[in-house]
Amino acid sequence: MFRKIMLVGLLVSTALVSGCASVPMASVERDTQSKTFSVKPDKANIYVYRSESMGGAVKMDVDVDGKPIGQTVAKSYFALEVAPGKHTLTSKAENDSILDVEAEAGKNYFVWQEVKMGLLYARNKLQLVDDATGKAGVSECKLIETVK
Repeated sequence: MFRKIMLVGLLVSTALVSGCASVPMASVERDTQSKTFSVKPDKANIYVYRSESMGGAVKMDVDVDGKPIGQTVAKSYFALEVAPGKHTLTSKAENDSILDVEAEAGKNYFVWQEVKMGLLYARNKLQLVDDATGKAGVSECKLIETVK
């Protein structure tokens, strides 16, 4: 009996980790524009990206300053134009990951949403990364429409 329970648990975990999920994607034109990484002089851009395929069937909610902006899936990203100042990003999965970004005008910030195997569900960790790492990660992903 224990072996059957373990087998079912393994099959469910594998489905959650390797499947596919969908979210509203932006147009190819908007995706291409976002990947120029241009930023207005009086604003900052925060890119939140999930470049891994692991946990593809799991959507992860992302909030900025307490407001939902949408869900990530494997190989996806958000491009957010924000006012300078402190912004709190929260990503929700089996755990909540919270990251504060002190944004300066005219700069880009790249936040990698790392996906890890959880006990029953995928876990995540938000990490601020350097420009080169962030641009490479975003470049292999597709832009998600944010919640209005």
